[in-house]
Amino acid sequence: MTTSGQYFEGVGRRKEASARVRIYPGGSGNVVINDKDGKDFLPRLGDLDLALAPLRVTGLESVYNVSVKVSGGGITGQTSAITLGLARALLKVDPELRATLRKAGLLTRDARIKERKKPGLRRARKAPTYTKR
Repeated sequence: MTTSGQYFEGVGRRKEASARVRIYPGGSGNVVINDKDGKDFLPRLGDLDLALAPLRVTGLESVYNVSVKVSGGGITGQTSAITLGLARALLKVDPELRATLRKAGLLTRDARIKERKKPGLRRARKAPTYTKR
């Protein structure tokens, strides 16, 4: 895969995960995530499809090569971060895609984060077991 020349970049975040996505025009649809093939980095069934949803929705699957650097969080958070980063990168290429991506729900950052631990509880909401005696 060629990763030199002109590219468009988008940053996506979800939970603790952060993804920097670069798309290279004139590609053949290759996906590289953290220097690994996309299928190797996201082996779970459907994860790669979810990450590349913005390309599928806009019909540009085989037009761009995709290069991703993702860190932090778990598999699900990283997948969602890649999705958002890819959607934002596509907007930089063609702002006309905004309506399509917005309708598919790909431009909204999922703001849910881990809730803080409260005093007297084991986690955010889990209370110690009640004992009568």
